[in-house]
This record gives sequence, C-alpha cells and structure tokens, in this order.
Amino acid sequence: MEAMWMRRVPVGLKPSIPFSALILPIPFPHLKPLLSLHHRSLSIAASSSTIPVYSTYHHHHHPSSAADENGNPIKGSKVLLKGMRYFELQNWVQSHGYRPGQALMLWKRLYGNNIWAHCIDELEGLNKDFKSMLSEHAEFKALTLKDSIKASDGTRKILFTLDDGLVIETVIIPCDRGRNTVCVSSQVGCAMNCQFCYTGRMGLTRHLTAAEIVEQAVYARRLFSSEVGSITNVVFMGMGEPFHNIESVIKAADIMVHDQGLHFSPRKVTVSTSGLVPQLKHFLRESNCALAVSLNATTDEVRNWVMPINRKYNLSLLLQTLREELRSKHNYKVLFEYVMLAGVNDSLEDARRLIDLVQGIPCKVNLISFNPHCGSQFKPTSEEKIIEFRNILAEAGCIVFLRPSRGDDQMAACGQLGKPGQVQAPLLRVPAKFQSALT
Repeated sequence: MEAMWMRRVPVGLKPSIPFSALILPIPFPHLKPLLSLHHRSLSIAASSSTIPVYSTYHHHHHPSSAADENGNPIKGSKVLLKGMRYFELQNWVQSHGYRPGQALMLWKRLYGNNIWAHCIDELEGLNKDFKSMLSEHAEFKALTLKDSIKASDGTRKILFTLDDGLVIETVIIPCDRGRNTVCVSSQVGCAMNCQFCYTGRMGLTRHLTAAEIVEQAVYARRLFSSEVGSITNVVFMGMGEPFHNIESVIKAADIMVHDQGLHFSPRKVTVSTSGLVPQLKHFLRESNCALAVSLNATTDEVRNWVMPINRKYNLSLLLQTLREELRSKHNYKVLFEYVMLAGVNDSLEDARRLIDLVQGIPCKVNLISFNPHCGSQFKPTSEEKIIEFRNILAEAGCIVFLRPSRGDDQMAACGQLGKPGQVQAPLLRVPAKFQSALT
C-alpha cells in the first residue's frame, strides 16, 4: 500500500535493482496468513485468475497466535494490554477479582488523560494491589522506539523494533491548521506488489498484531503532542495492505475510536486498501471508520500491471461493490487515491474515464504526486498536467484535492516506506505501449 500523508490543496488553488522472487499463491477470498515457504504453499481457490503474491516470510510466526486460555493476547507469560478491546480488558480485570471501574481507570491511563502509560510507574492513582497484579501479569509495550528522523518540512518518520527484531515505520505529519496525522503500518512489508510502491519491493514478512498497530498511535501522541499539538487523524496507509490483515486492523481501529481512550473520531480514522473486495465488504459492515481505495488506473490493462490485485478483483467488480455497499451508509464518502504516473495514467482520456468510473459512488478523489525511489521506473506527472487533470474532474462535479508530497527528502512520503532486502518481489512486464514512458 502507498501511504497518503500530504497537505490538502482544494479545487481552485494552484498549489534498476536486482531481484529474485518468491511467489506464493493465495486464495484471496479468505486471505489466510502466509505460511513459511519452507513448509508448503496454499493452493489457488477455484478461479480463472491467479494473483502472484510475494512473501519473504521465513522464520517469523504470526504473533497474534500467542494467546492465553481466554483468547487474550500475551507477550511472554504476560497479557498484552494494548491487544484488548475495552470489554476484553474489563473481563480480564474482573477475572483477577477487581471491579470494572478499575479497568476503566487503567484504560484511561493507557490511552487517555494525556498519560499514554508505558510502564507500571506511570499508573498514578490506581489501587496498590491492582498495580501489583498488573506488574505480575500484564505487559504494556508492544514496540520499542528505534529511531526518529525529521524531514525538512517537519514530517517525522519513526522506526520501531518489534519483539522478533523486525522493523516497521510510522509517519507523523504535522499541519499548521491543527490537522496532525499519524500514518500507521499494518504489516511488515506488503504482499500486493504494487509497482510504484517501495514497500511492495519487500514482499510480506508478517502481519502486525492489533497491539502493534495501536501502539503506533499511542507513541505518536506520547512523543509529539507537546511539539505539534494534538494528533487528530489516523491513516492506515503505512507499510502493508490493511485488508490483508483485516481482523487486527478492525480491532485496532475500534480501540483507537473508543471514547474513553484515544477517542479519535471514526471519520478521522481512514483505512486504505488496494481493493480486496470480500474484506472491503466486511469492513464497511463492521466498522464506522473511513475508507480509502487506491485506484491509480482507469483501465484493467493498466491496473493489472501496476496493481496485480486487479487480476483478481477488477475495476468493475471493485466499483460495483462500492456502489452496492454504500447505499446503506448515510453521509459516507469513499476516498479514491490516484497516484499520478507520467505517461501511464495521467492522460486527459484517463481523467474522463475516471469521471465515468466513479459515477454513482459518493466519493472524493485525491490526486497524489508520485515520489520516485530506486525500486521503481515510474516518473512523476508534471504539476501543470496534474492541475489540468484536476480541472477536468472538478468541472464534471467531482470533489477533488491535490496532495503534494510530505517528507520525501527522508523517504517518508507516499510509497517510500520500508527497506527491501536481498530477496525482492519482481518488477512486472511493462505493456509495450507504456515502455517509452519509463525510459
């Protein structure tokens, strides 16, 4: 997935690497966790179209499988507090003989009251015996801060180390209008192999747990609230395809919007997807958070190339699903992300096709500047052409924004996160008529 952390510019204002591939076919209607390539690969579900999904998954087991007898997530021998929804935390606290009110006080210290506790010493005001129980049975932290890198425009890229030694990246995007955003990762790497995305070069190593996702938002507030002001928005647009890890993502989003904790507005928690249709339906029915769909092409020919997921869930199926699902959601607009790739998807004909594609879907369109990196041959569309493209959409009545890059001088911008290793997902064959655009 590409991230999307950039300043809004409303309508009317101007503003070759070696690789080898490990290919793991997956039955996408179920999106089961990836198995080690040393074990066996999953067979393709009955389907006429097969998607290559790329994994560098070897020794790192899916950590969310670690749970106690009641299903609560554990770290070592202790329960991991940030992996539980409020009612689960309440049940766990009561199972140790304490009142539900103690659970609420603990929850507020983990996520609210400007405390964002990371250790037992930060739980002021709690019962002494209760704190002693927590010290013995509970673990507070799912991540370890590794590094913080500041870009010239104030954007921050935060590197976190996971318990198994893997590293993820989170981005803090301050805005002078008070709309400060944290962009969280949902996986280590990504299996989707979108051709314009640096994270896609990594393949997928593993999913993140709900606790590892939530803690990125907790750290954002803990580290930067005093510097940039309140972190008001969350976007699931960092490393990974959120809907490939749908259960952990929905759980993390639920924890983030709880009104006694982090208390993000559901409208300001946006989950992005490259277009996994069954999980998209599940999300729209189970969560009231916002949805972003990475479109990035107006024909199946182009999208099959730049976003291989389209070979399974093509444009027609994806957009018709959105039309049907959004009929029952009132005052809800999907956000279409469109990364502008010079000579590939930025023609005036593309603009007109895009208008036709989104007809009947309550939506906004974000036109995103492509951020070059060593893992891609694409080039960014010129500012003049982006504005011309934007104007065609606006004249047809589309709500459209330009999103200039943020943090690109520190590889913190859209599509730049991660660090591919020696084994990388392959660059796909370029259709003949686009080869000149990439040279």
